[in-house]
Amino acid sequence: MAQPESSGPQIEFGNMDGDLRLLTVVGVVGDVRTRSLEVPPRPTIYVNVLQRANAAWRFTIFARTSVKPQSTFAAARAIVHGLDPEMPVEFSTLDQTFSTSLDSRRFSLILIGSFSLAALLLAVVGVYGVTSYSVTRRVREIGIRMALGASASQILSMILLQTAATSAIGVSLGTLGSAALTRWIQSQLFGVSPLDPVIFVAVALLMLLVAQLAGLIPSRRASRVDPAVALRYE
Repeated sequence: MAQPESSGPQIEFGNMDGDLRLLTVVGVVGDVRTRSLEVPPRPTIYVNVLQRANAAWRFTIFARTSVKPQSTFAAARAIVHGLDPEMPVEFSTLDQTFSTSLDSRRFSLILIGSFSLAALLLAVVGVYGVTSYSVTRRVREIGIRMALGASASQILSMILLQTAATSAIGVSLGTLGSAALTRWIQSQLFGVSPLDPVIFVAVALLMLLVAQLAGLIPSRRASRVDPAVALRYE
């Protein structure tokens, strides 16, 4: 098919598809991520397939419908096979294509999330174990404090404050470590800043809350120690 005459700007595309005819620029489109959301847009030229058929070994047709897309697949397949029975055809909705492009990233994030949950559970068990061990070692001290007039609420507050201080140190070190790994974290995200202060603050508060809940049981047990029994504790 002959190239239509136009007074618009022209560019040479022959180095790519072997056709030496010039292309007339008829419009400019915005950036398009043709491979996946993770791959930055790259320079792309759209041409009329009837004019540059030798470069069209594979192409995609987008169709808009007012009914459910799946209900049109059979009719569309019949139309294509009517033109060429041997032409392989694949159909999918835009949502399916979008979801499939994120499969590998979704698997990685699920794996990371699973390890993160396991780490959180280990942290809870560790805080509980350390606090319980600390309370057990300080039974005589707690008994003396209560014999001298310390109330159960004061004992509870003391142990919870010490647990919070220890947890704050761990959370601070973890936050610094996360900030140091932002380059790797950024490679796992799309459209999300790896240094989002809201996320960092929310996670830090969550970890402090979890640590306090883990230390609450041994702390309550310590606040109920009988001074007479504690003073005889070996």
